[in-house]
Amino acid sequence: MFTTYPCIIRLPDSLENLIAYEDTAMTNLAQFPDRRSFLKSSAVAAAGLSGLTMETELAWSEDADVNIIGPKAGYSPQVGTLVSMMTWMRMVVLMSVKGMTQKDLDYLFDPHANTIGALLLHLAATETYYQLHTFGGMKWDSWPDSVKQKWDVPMNLGEPARKAIKGNSLDYYLDILKETREKTLAEFRKRDDSFLMIADKDFFGGPTNNYCKWFHVCEHESNHNGQVKFLAKRLPGAKPDSE
Repeated sequence: MFTTYPCIIRLPDSLENLIAYEDTAMTNLAQFPDRRSFLKSSAVAAAGLSGLTMETELAWSEDADVNIIGPKAGYSPQVGTLVSMMTWMRMVVLMSVKGMTQKDLDYLFDPHANTIGALLLHLAATETYYQLHTFGGMKWDSWPDSVKQKWDVPMNLGEPARKAIKGNSLDYYLDILKETREKTLAEFRKRDDSFLMIADKDFFGGPTNNYCKWFHVCEHESNHNGQVKFLAKRLPGAKPDSE
């Protein structure tokens, strides 16, 4: 049995309406008197192709509306949409570790595994480094030594993390995750959608824009949430898997 999470994504009301709109736009190109009019209409059509509707006013949701993916009050439209995805994913991670004890968080499944506590701190480390990189404009891995001393161990995991990250309560990790996320949200509120479109041609693997970098922060949590759930099912005394 799989756990389901209700989620609302704002899409066009019908595919037929979208196709009809695009057909109208394409057949009436000759009616545009100048390049600016053409570009404005093309932008509307492109937005339709991407699955977004161009409305006079967007439907903004509040922070508490975690199951609505889309623009959020206090952010530009695309930034808010990204924030809504990150918020939803964080909720799922927190559900996975709810009620865990220090012993649970320190449990090492095998000599090559990571503990759940280390994985939680790894999420905070990753988000911190992307803050420095995208908000602070720092080249990757050019952080001050004081930052590396605090975050390199959880960022890189492995044997150093197995030795160093232990003996902490769940609240310890949750407080760090919360503090790190609040910094991210504060920075996002200062920026508009153009920030997400800034491309870095030298980033790992080739040109990458800030939208992709921060989407990675989101999907990165999904990846490690799978590991957390795997480890949680194998904790001493864990209930048999009924899924």
